[in-house]
Amino acid sequence: MLELGPGTDILRGIGILMWMFIIGILVGAWALPNTRPGKYLAVATVLGLLIAFPGRWAWERQKRSDHYHARLQQARAHFQERCKNAGEKIYRTVDDVEAIAILRKRRYIDTLPQIAEDPFGAVGNRWESDYPLSFLLPRDKEGELLGGWLGGYLEDRYVWDQPGYAYVDLRDQDDDSVSRYTLAIHISPGDATGSAGAQPQPGSVPPPPYRFVVNKFPSPGTLPRYGVIFEDLTTPEERAQWIAGSAFRVLDLQTNEILAERIGYFMDEGMGSTGGSRTPWQQAKQWSCPDYAIGSRYRFDWDRAFTEQVLKIKKD
Repeated sequence: MLELGPGTDILRGIGILMWMFIIGILVGAWALPNTRPGKYLAVATVLGLLIAFPGRWAWERQKRSDHYHARLQQARAHFQERCKNAGEKIYRTVDDVEAIAILRKRRYIDTLPQIAEDPFGAVGNRWESDYPLSFLLPRDKEGELLGGWLGGYLEDRYVWDQPGYAYVDLRDQDDDSVSRYTLAIHISPGDATGSAGAQPQPGSVPPPPYRFVVNKFPSPGTLPRYGVIFEDLTTPEERAQWIAGSAFRVLDLQTNEILAERIGYFMDEGMGSTGGSRTPWQQAKQWSCPDYAIGSRYRFDWDRAFTEQVLKIKKD
């Protein structure tokens, strides 16, 4: 006979005790009344109670399940309707763009998912000072953004092959101030061969380990001609259904023309469940339109990638 360890013996013992308890109650219900009808009534009452409590629990559980599935089906129908207008649309492209304006700041995503700003857009992008940095970062020979700490044994790969935008002006929607961001290199403090804030040059490889950071200062001039802006499209009713929508637009600020736009929606089919440290909006990437993944890879820094398709970065 297969033994599964001490845990099996404990469960078996609990089961035996439960059956002994039930049998004891039934024996008492039969023994206490003096008349035979009374005995039958007492035993029937005990059996009814023993059946009623599990039955009530199962009924409540089924009721909750039915309510969840009804909400899920309603949300799916609404989500599919929204997806009819989703997708990427490019109306006009511009060559040799040196700099761009970001007309809204992406803030940190709050841990309370229902008050997060623009969940669809924020999940695929960085925030705070890392958001303008994502537009400044160069790409390596494989087209990957050079973010994080670089250098070491893969040093040869991390050569600046494709530049980012030369600078970014960011308008803070809270006070309407405009800050300019440019790219800098931060050398690890333990490396005496370099210094923080050194200006990177195309094709150069600073001493490792290093990472790209931003220099931030008040913008000295007018905004660049071309800019980007995001907008949360979600209504309170859609948030209650765990649907989030976003618009990201590339603009010609001189003519007020929309050059391109990405409309996207996703829905958390877990309906906001946080069990097992689950994060609803992160999970919602699985159910999105347009698709959040290309092949097996999620589209991180999606705003930068989409903008580059429209506002072609000046090479020199």
